[in-house]
Parts: sequence; C-alpha cells; structure tokens
Amino acid sequence: MTPLVWTTEFGDVTVGLARPVFLLVAPAAAILLWTIIFRGATGTAGTRSRRLLLASRLFVVLLLVVAAAGPYTIMTRQTDGDPRVTLLVDDSDSMAVSSSVASRLASDIEDEGVPVVVSTVARGDESALGEALAANLRPDGTVVIVSDGQVTRGRSLTSAATLARDLNATVSAVPPTATDTEQYVSISGPAKTSAGVENAFLAQVDGVSRDGSTTVEMVLEIDGEEVSRETFQSPGRVEFTKTFEETGVHRITARIDTDDEFDRNNVFHKTVRVVDPPKVLYVSRGTYPFRAYLSELYDVDTADRVPTDLSRYHAVVLQDMDVDDVGNVDALQRFVIDGGGLLVVGGRNSFENGDYDGSSLASMLPVTTGEGASQTTNLVFAIDVSGSAESGMRVQKSVALDALDQLGDENQVGIVGFNYLAYEVAPLRAVGPNRESTADLIRRLESGGATDIAVGLRGAAQQLGDRQGTVILISDGHDRFEDAASVANQLGRNGVRVITIGTGPNPNEETLRAIARASGGNYLRADETNRLRILFGGANRQYAGDGLTIVNQNDFVTAGVELTSNPGNVNDVAIRRGANFLVAADDGTPAVATWRYGLGRVATITSYGGDGSLDGLLVRPDSLLLTKSTNYVIGDPERKASGVTDVRDTRVGSPVTVVYRGESRPAETDNLSFSAVGPGVYEATVVPTEQGYSDVLDTSFAVNYPTEYGGFGTSTDLEAAVSDTGGRLYGPNDAAEIATSARDNASGVKPVRDEWGMYFVLGAFLVYFGEVVLRRVQVYRGRTQSEGGLI
Repeated sequence: MTPLVWTTEFGDVTVGLARPVFLLVAPAAAILLWTIIFRGATGTAGTRSRRLLLASRLFVVLLLVVAAAGPYTIMTRQTDGDPRVTLLVDDSDSMAVSSSVASRLASDIEDEGVPVVVSTVARGDESALGEALAANLRPDGTVVIVSDGQVTRGRSLTSAATLARDLNATVSAVPPTATDTEQYVSISGPAKTSAGVENAFLAQVDGVSRDGSTTVEMVLEIDGEEVSRETFQSPGRVEFTKTFEETGVHRITARIDTDDEFDRNNVFHKTVRVVDPPKVLYVSRGTYPFRAYLSELYDVDTADRVPTDLSRYHAVVLQDMDVDDVGNVDALQRFVIDGGGLLVVGGRNSFENGDYDGSSLASMLPVTTGEGASQTTNLVFAIDVSGSAESGMRVQKSVALDALDQLGDENQVGIVGFNYLAYEVAPLRAVGPNRESTADLIRRLESGGATDIAVGLRGAAQQLGDRQGTVILISDGHDRFEDAASVANQLGRNGVRVITIGTGPNPNEETLRAIARASGGNYLRADETNRLRILFGGANRQYAGDGLTIVNQNDFVTAGVELTSNPGNVNDVAIRRGANFLVAADDGTPAVATWRYGLGRVATITSYGGDGSLDGLLVRPDSLLLTKSTNYVIGDPERKASGVTDVRDTRVGSPVTVVYRGESRPAETDNLSFSAVGPGVYEATVVPTEQGYSDVLDTSFAVNYPTEYGGFGTSTDLEAAVSDTGGRLYGPNDAAEIATSARDNASGVKPVRDEWGMYFVLGAFLVYFGEVVLRRVQVYRGRTQSEGGLI
C-alpha cells in the first residue's frame, strides 16, 4: 500500500513530507507538555518561566515530529552523477582469434579516475550476449562490451539496445582485431526436392584473417564423390546445381583446406531428401506450353475435365477453363478442403470470361471476378515517434505523407503516433475531404520517449475497433520484435494485416519483416510506398506500372523471384479479403494471389499473353514464379506417403525433432521415444553430440559445428546496438575517451531529492542543549536557584 505523501511547490523547488501522518502527534504532544508543566509539576518556578519552558519544549517536539514526517525537497540542478563503467568481456571461442585487451583496458580506465566493473559474459561455444547486456544495464550507466557481437542464444542485441534506451544507458563496444586467421564454410540450398528437378546450391567461405585475405581450397563432394575443387580468396562462394535422379537422402559435403585456429568449421554437411515427383492433374481444353513445362518437373496426368476421384494427386492445375467445362467442382472442393492443392491459371476463357462469379469454383479462389483492382478499406497509420526515430523523423514524416498520397479518396484513414505510449493523432475518417488536414497533423509530429512497437499496434487496433482493415506501421524497427510479432499475429487472426515500412538511417528490416509476416502482411522499404497504390489506390489514385510488380517479397512464392516479362493481359479480378496479394499487373490488378482453403492451398495466376498462354513467364528467370506457385499448392510432396521419417539438419548440441508418419508408433530405438502428436504422426527429440551424418530410422540428417564457429569479426547487430544507444565503437587504446563518456553520461541537469530529517533532529538537539546551558548559566550567576525549577 502506497503511503500518503504531501507536496507543494515554490517556484522550481518542490517541498514534501514523506510521512505527513506523523504531524498528528504534535497536538497530542503539546497538550501533554502543557499538562506536565502547568498541572503536573511542582516547584517554585513562576508563570513566566513555565511559559518559556513550554515554548522551548514545544519547539523541540515540533522539530522532532517534522523530522519523523520525512521532510524533503526536490530541485533540478547540475550533478556529476556517479560515473562508472561496466566492462563486459566476451571470452567465447569466436574471440580466440583476436588479442585479449580487456584487462589492460580496465586498468587504463581506472587510471583515468572512473571505477570499472569487469564481468565475463560468454565462454566456449555459448554467447548469450544480449542476455548479459540486459542484465548489466542501469539508469544513465555506461556499458562497454569487448566482443564481436556474435550471439548464439537468448535475447538479441537489438532487444537489449531497446532496454538500454529505456534506461537512458549507453552501450559502446570494443570490437576485436584479428590476430589469427579463421575461416569457416557453409552450404545453403533445398532440403527436399523431387527426382529429376535441377536444384541450385551455394557453398560459401568467410571469416577473418590477420593479413586481410586468405587463400583457401574448397572441395565439394556429393554422396562421397568429389564434384568440384576450387581455390580462391576468402571470402568467396561457389554456386553449383545438381539434378538427383534417385530418391532417398543424398549427402553434400564441403571441405576447406586452410591453416587456421579451429578445424571443426572447416567442413560442412548437408542432406537433401529426394522424393518421387508429386502427381499433378493438369486440366484444360486448350493446348498450352505450360503443360509441357509442368511435365519436366512433376508426374503429370492430363484431362479435359475434373474427375470424381482425385485421391492420387497432390494438386490440380486448371488453365483457361470456363466454369461450365471444369467438370466435378464438388469433388475438387472436397479435395482442396482435405489438403489438396489448386492452381488456377487465367486466360481468355476464364474468370470474368468464364462466368466464375457466384460459382462454387469462385468460392475457393483468393480473388473475386469483375470487381476492379482495388477495394475500399479501413487503414490506420501507426507512426513511430520515439527517441530512436528522432534522427530520421524528417524522413519518417516524409514517408508517412508519401504513403498517405497513395491512398484513394474512398478509404477510411486514421493516424496513431507511438513511443512507449500510443496517441490518437487523427480519428478514422474518409481520406478524400480530410487529406490535407491529416497531412498537416503528420507534419506536426514530434519525437521522444522509448520505443514499444507492440503498444503502437495495440493503439492502431483500438482505433479500428471491430472493423477489419490494415495497419501501416512506419518505424525504424528498433525494438523487441517478439512482443510486436505476437500482437501482429493476433491482428492477423482478427482479419487485420500489418504492412511495415522501414525508415531511418539503419532500419531493422529483420524485425519489420517478422512483424509483417506474423500478420500475413508485407514489408516495404521507404522508397517502395508506391506499392500502396496497388492495394489502396482506388479510382482516383490508380497504379500505373511498366509490367509485373512483386507486391510482397516476403512470401514463399515470390522470395528470390525476378520478373522481367510482361504478358500484357490480365483477367479482371480483385483480391479477396484475407488472401495474399503477391504480384500485380501494370494496372494494379492481382496477377498472382494465394490463400489457404480448408486444409489445402490455392493460387491464381491471371496474367496471360495475347495467344492465351503464359508467354514470357515460361522463360527464365520468370519461370521460377511458376515453379514456386506450383510447389506452394503441392505443399509437402510426401504428405500422402506412409512409413516416412522426416528430420532437419541441425548443429552439435541443438535439439532436433524427428517426425514419423505411419500407421503405428515406431519401436523405441537409439534412445528415441516417440509420442503421438496427431493421427498417424509421431515425434521424438534427439540432441546430437558429434558432427557428421547421423542415421535415424530410415533416414539421415546432418550435424554441423555449433553456431559459435560460424561467425567471426564484428557483427552488424553489435554496430546497430551501439548506434541506437548513442554509444561508440572504441579501440583498445581509447580508455580516456571511455572515461570521459562515462562522466558525461552520469552528469547532467537532473531532479535531485534532498532529505532534511537529520537537520531537524540536529536543530531539536541544539535548542534543547542551548536551553539547558542557559538555565545553568542563570543559576551560576545567581539569577535563579536550581531548587526553583520544576520537579
């Protein structure tokens, strides 16, 4: 329970009592003293002496009562603070290739007159630097981390930097200087593919070198046979392709030959599970080259109508079909609801030309027909006005104004500003008559305070209320993404997606992409706001492009896709609420869209050439869009198989889940105990302790070196954390600069609270002592008698 506190202000000074209830003792004490002196005491003292004694005793009691009440004052003044430096030392293995400077640096800082607390925060192959940084922050403090910033577990440095800003603490760093050479190798590429499909892989070598560059020899092996041997300067990369003809697990190994500190990261293992090509049913009344394209990748059957039995297929592809010619739409609908895939390709006989509107087929699609390319919606701008956005506030406002300019007049738009709180800047209202007044309110925004993106999203959701719509988050993204992503996920479940726009000199794109992805939205860079015109342009802000435009690059279908062709035609469709708008035609019409229907996946491609075919989309690099669209609707090519074990590649010490799909639980083996997680699905967890390839049931997986050995040199996250908190990157000889910074951070004009209780106690003692001395002097001089006092 909070005690009652009394305060009042006199100019710039606040006067208060921490425990004013003690003042209630004063009247009772005064009555008691009067009773003792005038009624209860005997002696020869006169009335005048008694009154003087009562006055002095009352004054002493009043001073003691006020002291007990806790008097204090608060006033703002310049203070030196309590400068000190917390030196966090990273002693993990990734720092072993750099010289140790922490001890000397700490001694040099203390020689400058600033105390230092040294703490080792990472050892071996564990680097929980974000956790350690957060635990050592204090208000107005200075933390200097001697580290490369390679985090292997726990809180991110970005999250720790956000906490530092909230505490007005500064994070600086002394990054390492390589004294030894250390190189590591890795491989990226698909983990699962189909037999006969060409797959692209990338083998990379990176690291640090005391001489600036290192010559390495890399050997690539596939299933134990050497396929490549190259010598190059690190950092370097080797791209290669492989078409696997045999099903099963194939092993790709990359080795480098170099004289460096660690051997365990000189080899990388990767497994690729190759399965039989998934079975696809292609349905069309015309003769189109897309059918031949699909046959190169999948096991394709052809029909001119959808049959009743689709149980053999992973997906159905309809191309340029009139709704009356599709065939058994009810069977197709049940097929998709139960987990099958559907890809509908447009043309001169489909969608608005094929009477899709109002049909059972149309109900399964992520687009509607004949409604134009844009729809009116509710939008709330959540604009970051926190202190971290201050340096980029001019750009922040410019981006917000540019985004506002993309919106059609029919949309309802509201504005919310946020730092650690959310503020309504403009209510939800039509853009048309309020465009300029809304823009003026954006121009007046001012920055300050800590950042909490989750608060901003909640504020935007509150303004939307029960209405569905879109939140346009404009921020630098420097905050804990976990909380914001959780809120965004809930918004997505409620039919509200979040579009994030990155601003500022160093936007945290990873966080902003994660927030957008959690809600089913997408991320835009500050120079991509014209894409909002595709989604919300309406009649008076129609989009005009030069060809196909990728709207959402975060999606599986569009990630890594490059579009160079323009088929020139598009069906008249509009995106359905809740669908994923991935690619737009030159007039903003959805050319590619996806969504989930029941347990299945549905995609539409509505752009087509003059001859009704997919035209340039069938040619590289554009053809990747067709492949990924088809793969999206197929989903897991092994989902129809039984007796199948699936396990991902992992690293030493990292747990990995083994998934078995079959009619019965597999027998316990290799200390694995399987638990049922669904009908016919069983899982077990294994923690590997050795690098290489490991076998489990009927499959294999790769185990690679711990994450600690896959990153050397100063990480970009560390540089960003230093920049975000106003810190600096120091060298090992910058002890004087670190000490000066600590003093500057600790000092400043601050409200200072002074306690006065002891002074009132001292005053009471002096008054009492003075009165006693005065009476003794009077007795000594014969002006009174000691016997004449009170008894």
